This record gives sequence, structure tokens and C-alpha cells, in this order.
Amino acid sequence: YIKQLKDVVDGDTTELLKMAIRLPDAVTTERDEIDEEEWTLIANGINDAISKIVVYRGDEGGILKQDFTERISKLKSLLDAVITMDPERIEGVRSRLEKGIADIKEKVDENRFEQELVYYIEKFDITEEKVRLDNHLDYFLKALNSDDSNGKKLGFISQEIGREINTIGSKS
Repeated sequence: YIKQLKDVVDGDTTELLKMAIRLPDAVTTERDEIDEEEWTLIANGINDAISKIVVYRGDEGGILKQDFTERISKLKSLLDAVITMDPERIEGVRSRLEKGIADIKEKVDENRFEQELVYYIEKFDITEEKVRLDNHLDYFLKALNSDDSNGKKLGFISQEIGREINTIGSKS
């Protein structure tokens, strides 16, 4: 078309190209049809690749599941250690407060001291966090072992586990 247009019209190549593009059949898309045998080979290759991906993801998921289970088990054992140490910790808070009062050598109202002591012990009490953490750890394993295990759900539970651990650490 551009050669024919040059014979008829004098213009630069860009303008001629713009005109030629508008002419019928200037741009055509040829499409080669795939025969049945070629399509079968392609489909078999795609299906094979998908099968391998599914197997790989299953293997990867199994390894992650085992790792998560071990980590949750470790957290449970650490929580058990915290539970056994907690009474000593509360007694330590009480002792430090009593020592602090003794160090200032002031006569204090024992009733008021007990009220303040109860306030601090309640503020540092981690019973609720221990119970919630234990529940979150159990729920994580339950969700992990369910048939429809969901990564977003496990991520959310992990965040809750982290929050309880942080609160226990802050209060302790």
C-alpha cells in the first residue's frame, strides 16, 4: 500500500503509513490452527506441570505443618514453664514492695499498703493471658490440622499468640 500511495501522493513515510493502515486488509492477523495431536501434547504438558505443582505444594505444606507443630509445642512447653514460675514472680513483687517500704523507713498504713499491693499484683497478674495463650495455641493446631487449613486464619491466630506473649512479657 505504501508503494502504491507513493506513486499517487507525494508525502513523508509516516503520513503514508497512517493512510495505508486505514486501507482494507492492511493489517491482518493470521492464525495457525493447532491440530489435534499438537493440542494433546500441549494439554498433557500443562496437566503434568499442574500435577507436579500440586505435589510440590503438598510436600511444602507438610514440611511447614511439621515445623509449625514443633514451634507450637515449644511455645506450650515455655508457657508451662511460665505457669510454674508465676507464683514466685508474684511473691517477688510483694517482697520488692515490702523491701522498698522498709528502705524508706516510714511507718505506713498497713491497710493502705495491702490495698496498693493488691492493685500491683492485679496489674501484674497474667492468668488471663496464660489461659488465652493456651487456647490460641490449641486453636492454631486445630486449624492447622483441619481439612480446610487456611493461611490467613493461621496468620491471624499467630498474631493473637504474639499479642499474648508480648502482654505476658510486659506484665512480667
